[in-house]
Amino acid sequence: MAAFQICLQIWMATSLLADGLAIAGQAIIASEFAKKDYKKVIESASRVLQLGLILGLVLSLLLLSLLPFGSKLFTNDKHVLQLIGIGIPYVAATQPINALAFVFDGINYGASDFTYSAYSMIMVALVSILSLYVLSSSFGFTGIWIALSIYMALRIFAGFWRIGTASGPWSFLTENPFAPVIPCCY
Repeated sequence: MAAFQICLQIWMATSLLADGLAIAGQAIIASEFAKKDYKKVIESASRVLQLGLILGLVLSLLLLSLLPFGSKLFTNDKHVLQLIGIGIPYVAATQPINALAFVFDGINYGASDFTYSAYSMIMVALVSILSLYVLSSSFGFTGIWIALSIYMALRIFAGFWRIGTASGPWSFLTENPFAPVIPCCY
């Protein structure tokens, strides 16, 4: 439990750095939606997603390289340190996923797409709870981290789905199908 808590607190603290970026994106996108400047909505959403991915990759590299040494700041217990060593790859590898999940939430909140966000989160939670139950029972400590990774990946999928299908407030994208929001589409 001690190893899990140390890994979880580091995972959450670093993941929440992306939440600051998401909130900034949310404010910018909300302002542009209010002005009906859809070109800037697309540009802002694309830029925030790009920055989120970069932030996630940088955090991932930092955690992967520093956490094996930094974990000794939390405990001297060799068994806890051994388990932290098992958790480090998951904590580090999920940072780009976490960053994009938070940013997609911010983008959809900026578009005032709260109803979709709420219902999609219910669906994500149901699948995630089931995966957490199955994976933690089968794989223990590692299963919990895999289930958390599934949870965050499903949040990305939900955000990507809404924008990718050009539904809800994103329906304006059907007017200009050559204006991609997702950075990989450039």
